[in-house]
Formats: sequence, C-alpha cells, structure tokens
Amino acid sequence: MTGDRTRPDLRALLGAKGFRSWFREGWEPAADAVDVPEGAAEAAAAHRGRLSAALPGHRIALAAGRAVVRSNDTFHGFRADSDFVWLTGCQREGAILVLTPAGDSHHATLYVPRPAEPDETDFIGDADTSPLWVGSAATPAAYAEALGLECRPLEDLPRGLRGRHPQVLVAAGVDPVLDAYGQGHSERLRTVLAELRRIKDDWEVGQLRAAVDATARGFADVLAALPEAVRGGGERWLQGTFDRRARTEGTGPGYTSIVAAGRNAPVLHWTRCDGPVAEDSVVLLDAGVELDSLYTADITRTFPVSGAFTTAQRDVYGLVHAAHLAALAEVRAGNDFGAFQTRALEVLAGGLHDWGLLPVSVDEALAPDGQHHRRYIVCGTGHFLGLDVHDCAAASPAAYRLGPLAEGMALAVEPGLYFHAGDRTVPPELRGLGVRIEDDVVVTASGYDLLSSSFPSTADEVEAWVRVA
Repeated sequence: MTGDRTRPDLRALLGAKGFRSWFREGWEPAADAVDVPEGAAEAAAAHRGRLSAALPGHRIALAAGRAVVRSNDTFHGFRADSDFVWLTGCQREGAILVLTPAGDSHHATLYVPRPAEPDETDFIGDADTSPLWVGSAATPAAYAEALGLECRPLEDLPRGLRGRHPQVLVAAGVDPVLDAYGQGHSERLRTVLAELRRIKDDWEVGQLRAAVDATARGFADVLAALPEAVRGGGERWLQGTFDRRARTEGTGPGYTSIVAAGRNAPVLHWTRCDGPVAEDSVVLLDAGVELDSLYTADITRTFPVSGAFTTAQRDVYGLVHAAHLAALAEVRAGNDFGAFQTRALEVLAGGLHDWGLLPVSVDEALAPDGQHHRRYIVCGTGHFLGLDVHDCAAASPAAYRLGPLAEGMALAVEPGLYFHAGDRTVPPELRGLGVRIEDDVVVTASGYDLLSSSFPSTADEVEAWVRVA
C-alpha cells in the first residue's frame, strides 16, 4: 500500500545473495507486547460507544498518522492523532481505526502495520519503520490483546472498507493511505469528536491530575536550577531542565515550553528560550508534562529570580492575581464559558485605569468598540485542556466559547499582563515586564476542582517558593 520503501543506498547490499541468505537466518523471535497506560483501553472503549451513539449508521475511519519530515531523511518524533488515541488508546504509527455499523452500535477494527520479518526486504531496507533500524514493534495480535478490540494487519484495510456501507467518514489530512478512501465530511467528524471530548470521564481527570503533579516536580527542578541559569546557562538551561523532567515522567512537554526571562516575559509565545536570566528579573514559565497517555498539563507561574519582587513587579503580579481569583470564581457548571474571561478582563481594565494607563474610562475600554486594555493582554484568558493543550479546538462556537460550562470540562485559566519593552505608553519600570498565572481546573456542579492546588499562587507564596528551592 505504501510502495517500495527501500533506501537507495541499501539496494546494492540487498542484491548480494550471500548477504541475503546469511542475514535472514539465526534471529530470535522479537518481543511482542504492547505497553498501554492502565485504564486506557477501557476508557477508549467507552469513548467509542459515545461516538457510535452520536453518529449511528455511519462508517467511520481515523488514522494515527505518520511522523513528519524534519529535514531530508530525518523526522520529527511521532505523536499520534489525538482523536485516534481517544478512541483506541493506541499510539502506533500508521495504524488506522475503522468503525463499521453493527445494529445500533459499531464494530471496531484496528488495522496495524505488521513488523517486517528478517526474510523480508523491508527488514533491512526500510530504515524508517523496520525493527532492525528503529526497534521492535508489536504484531496486530499483541495490540488486540492489549486494547481489547479486533486488530488486523494494515494490508487488510482495503477489504475492511468494502461492503454495503460505501460512504466513509474520514478524519482527513492525517494519513494519505486513509485519505484515499474518504468521501468528505472530515469537518463534521472532527467537530463531533471535539464536542464529545469536552466532557472528561474519571479516567481522563485522573490522567490530567497526574500530568499536573508531574509538572509541579518540573517547576521545582527549574527553581533549583536558577543559579546555573544566572551564571550563564540562561533560558535554555531552564527549558532543558523542565523538558528533561517531562521526558522522564511522560513523553515529553505537551507543547513547546515557554521560558521567558526579563524583557522576554511579555512575548506571549517566547519559545526561542535563548535569552539570559538576570538576577533582578522575573521568569515566566509556561510548561506542562505530557504523560504516556498523551494527556497534558498547562501551568504558568511568574517568579522573581532573586526571591523577592521589586515594587513594580509585585504591583503587576498582585493585579494579575486578583484577576485570576475573580476568574476562578466564575467557573462552575451552567455559567457561560466567557464569564470567567470577561470577569478577568474587567479586573485588569480597572487596575490599568487606576494606574493611568488607559486613555478612556473603564466602561469605554470594556465596550465592544473600545477594548483599549487589550493592548496589554491581546490573548485570551483560558481554554479547554486534555489530550491537546488547546483541546477540542474543532468544536463549534456554540459548544465552546459561546456555550455554557458543564461538569467534567477541563480548563486552563490564565489571565496576564504584558508590557513590552518598546511600549512607550507605560512607565519605564513596567517596560519589559510580563506576568501570567495559569491553573488547571475541572468544572464541577458548584465550582471547580483545582488540579494545580499544590502550586504557590500569591506573591508572598511565590517568593517563599523561590527562596526554598
């Protein structure tokens, strides 16, 4: 199905009869087991049931995807498609899930690439997927045992998509092998899945909680590494410190870590992390551990490198913290998604006005055609969280930003203020200062479960946190 994958530089070697006949003999059986996070298979089965109820009678297909080329013949690390993982618990590159209508439900079949055997050309020639080159891979039978669903070799996929249900709803753009079978409707399928994924079950909440706990250990590592960063390691040293923890406790960071010191702190997506760390600066650290299940945390704290905020730094931190608490107070089932964001912006606008930084009144700034305060916070103040750091992005506006909160939704709440170094509308002591506070919560009937409760929050708590690190 994918053609000849033999590397050109290996063709001559494969043509040597002596090599081929000698090479195919004397190999022990490869390891044939799949390591799946505890509870993942059962959760995926329940998720498939929810999708089946939402799209009855439709044949559905999704792919895990394939690694993206980084440069020439090198690849970025593979990360499976989130919707696919939600439905399978599987992270095998090249795997494809097909859900076929069966009565009032669906029958699930997972098509898995079969690892090449020593007597096959691909065992030697396919440097991208062969066990010889990239390590052992499990058979379809091993995946069936681990995941509790029918698994077949990928080459059986054409047969699995034939039959009396010709139209296939395909999550397109992930794997060209699957795209060839699609007949549109990818946007509809993605929207349905995103809206189903908004509500986390108990297993998913447990994964998010574990990801936050691992992230807390990563933040502690970063604080302990501040002296080395000041001595010359800079932001890169701190980024590497957190990312090492993330790689040890999970797959790695759930997104590119932001480590922004000094004048870089107001830069919203400062992922270069190549600046110095001065002892009189603050560091804005926005990072999260992605577990082996692929659920990720998303936490931000802003802390003084010296262990003590300056007066200006403390004032800005205090305003952001007040906005953060006001936002959290609006998080509960039944409230509009936008309520916590609106409240945070109201508090920030009021503080900015009190400091003389707005050219109009608070009411004028908050009006739809005003928004003067957004000069200092152009980003949003929260989003869904889960398998993706910005989870459920394909949900319709009515089910996301224009809709109500519901029990089981996981959110990142993250107000901030960002005074860029070149912004002449603010006094010199504020230029180059950025502060964000971000916590992860799960919505409950009466409020929220603060997953990140172990993270210091007030200015005094943050200072003490730095000093004891």
